[in-house]
Amino acid sequence: MNFKLFICLFFCSVGIFAQEKVTLSGTISDTRNNETLIGVTVYIKSLQTGATTNEYGFYSITVPKGTYTVQVNYMGYQSIEENITLDQNTRKNFALGENSQDLQEVVITENKKKVDIRRPEMSVNKLSIKEIKKMPVVLGETDVLKSILTLPGVTNAGEGASGFNVRGGAADQNLILLDEATVYNSSHLFGFFSVFNSDAIKDLKLYKGGIPARFGGRLSSVLDIYQKEGNSKEFHMNGGIGLISSRLLAEGPITKDRGSFLVAGRASYAHLFLKMTDNKNSAYFYDLNTKLSYKLNDNNNLYLSGYFGRDVFDLNSNFINTYGNTVFNLRWNHLFSDKLFSNMSMIYSDYYYGLTLDFVGFNWDSGIKNYNFKYDLKHYISNKLQLSYGVNAIYYDFNPGTIEPNKPNSGINADQLDKKYAFEPSFYIDAEQKITDNLSVNYGLRYSMFYRLGQQKMNIYENNQAVIFNDDLKIYEKGTPTGSEYFGRNKTIASFDNFEPRVAVSYALNDDQSVKASYNRMSQYLHLISNTASPTPLDVWAPSDNFLKPQTLDQYAIGYFRNFSEDKYSLEVETFYKNIKNRVDYIDGADLIANNAIEQVILNGKARAYGLEVLLRKNTGKLTGWVSYTLSRSEQQTPGRTPNETGINNGDWYRTGYDKTHNLSITGSYTHTEKWTFGAIFALQSGQPVTYPNGQYIYQGISVPSYGARNDNNLPLYHHLDVSATYTPKPEKKKGWQGEWVFSIYNLYSRKNAASISFRQNEDTARNEAIKLSIFGIVPSVTYNFKF
Repeated sequence: MNFKLFICLFFCSVGIFAQEKVTLSGTISDTRNNETLIGVTVYIKSLQTGATTNEYGFYSITVPKGTYTVQVNYMGYQSIEENITLDQNTRKNFALGENSQDLQEVVITENKKKVDIRRPEMSVNKLSIKEIKKMPVVLGETDVLKSILTLPGVTNAGEGASGFNVRGGAADQNLILLDEATVYNSSHLFGFFSVFNSDAIKDLKLYKGGIPARFGGRLSSVLDIYQKEGNSKEFHMNGGIGLISSRLLAEGPITKDRGSFLVAGRASYAHLFLKMTDNKNSAYFYDLNTKLSYKLNDNNNLYLSGYFGRDVFDLNSNFINTYGNTVFNLRWNHLFSDKLFSNMSMIYSDYYYGLTLDFVGFNWDSGIKNYNFKYDLKHYISNKLQLSYGVNAIYYDFNPGTIEPNKPNSGINADQLDKKYAFEPSFYIDAEQKITDNLSVNYGLRYSMFYRLGQQKMNIYENNQAVIFNDDLKIYEKGTPTGSEYFGRNKTIASFDNFEPRVAVSYALNDDQSVKASYNRMSQYLHLISNTASPTPLDVWAPSDNFLKPQTLDQYAIGYFRNFSEDKYSLEVETFYKNIKNRVDYIDGADLIANNAIEQVILNGKARAYGLEVLLRKNTGKLTGWVSYTLSRSEQQTPGRTPNETGINNGDWYRTGYDKTHNLSITGSYTHTEKWTFGAIFALQSGQPVTYPNGQYIYQGISVPSYGARNDNNLPLYHHLDVSATYTPKPEKKKGWQGEWVFSIYNLYSRKNAASISFRQNEDTARNEAIKLSIFGIVPSVTYNFKF
């Protein structure tokens, strides 16, 4: 009887306690266009508690009943304070922007960027579109990817090369997401432009470490980009006209304050000027961003977004290269309660590569497609504990290559390299918890699986070794299959699974400084088959199997973070160590193009990277910007499988092709007047590792170079200075036609940075000489941007 009474009293007390708590929740948007805002801080100072909006602008705070002053802060917008009486669960939406002063009983202050000291989030960098558009870039085109190169730990893949490298990782180890859809090639014109139209982008965040459990499938980083939703209040257009490309965006309401659309397009036209000359070569790109958003009711929202882009490279109609991405995503946001938010996504992603060699007489098609289902939930248990959990399932369709003759007299026979299929399901749970006022922790677990599916004939090798070692010549050679086995549609060729724990801890020393630490394990089941330092369109993605083992990473990081001088300046210092297993390397002389037995030229090794990153920001005043510096090392090792084998590079550690010992970037923006603003970027990096010949010998009258250790040499030091000036004739004009002129100079002092160095024998002197290839000298440009 006493036990029953105790149970009754316990649940009654829980009920009474629960009734004393109420939840404040809602969405935060831009007052001008109803665009939801990501990462807005909602804070109740008297309770020293708060929350930030998620990727769809939603927030939730649970507090005792009472009257509070609620502060809403977001970088680039005016902060607001409002007194709110909470005697029941309350849905409260905020709008930030120029019209915020119309709110009653609201205090408006200026917001500024600073480091979030207490949140257990580290190795994460955010850039606003406003910051990005102030940066000078090549050929006058605002570039999202070029902007992240100004951040610590991020380097380019080479002058004029596509892709980027993060903390000594390869370019294929970056997960690039556009509205949650995977983008496999992020560059136009082989790296001159990125595929992301800055006019259509709302938010971007780069995770270099401490990666939340909801992300998986890559080792080095996650670049998470969201498109704008479109203006649901009124119709607007904006765009820009440049020297070699132009862009145009249209947005407006489908139903006012409920639904919106966005359409944005870009195209380059430099090739049109080539047609006026005898030059029959051309290179151009075009892309299209779309998004439809509709609010069904207070608890349900639908989004349909897409991207389509193509590049065309034509050499006298004899060599035509076409490649690009196509992605679509249908998303449904549902609010189960004031504390439980969900998002379901159905995603299609396609990377296509096509090649026509008319002088040979064939067409080549290849690519990768995936079909992705995601269901994510965020549960606001309390102000001290939030849970995120969900499922993700991806089906892959790989086409390594289809060859077809393109004319009757072609000597090429039609051929289809073996198509490959795979399935990658995963589950995750992630918690963000405030242990004490000074100690916060984020911890989670991801469980990933990978199934290499059938519909393919697989080679069988003696001792299961597709690569053999020649003891006499001390070299690796292709193995000879002893047979084959066919796996049907319902058969599994290989399967893998991995637990991927994640944890990040933040301890606030005081209100202005903290120390943070993180650990994360990641698994990557896809491999980019490439023997170049940067991705090229011809590179082929391949799934893990019995020979291509999944890559796994363990990364550790610790850092010190501080705001000082009343938040005018902020400092971030981090050091990291990464250990990678099953990193693929290629035997000498590997043939990767149209290779139907890629296992015969690869070996599994390991890699490591470590370094120190420093980021110093100036957040306020006419002059703002940051200085970033990285000191790092990235190495790889592929030892012999037996004591008799030499391995690659004699089994010793050697630098990867993306090792950059020093990386310095200085970014500044100066507001001279309302009409004139100026920007500058100075970049300096250690030269890219390369392997030079260290001698030569004559064989049957032919000079044959000999090479030393892999990547034992460097290209010359890489550096350049870019400047820009933006002139706004009528800055006070907020309606109707508004225009601005952007003048920029890329590589102001015309530094001839080496994209590569090749060696040849001079025909006159018979001496060996080095030939440097440089892509850019000084590049001035002018762009006219407008909106109405």
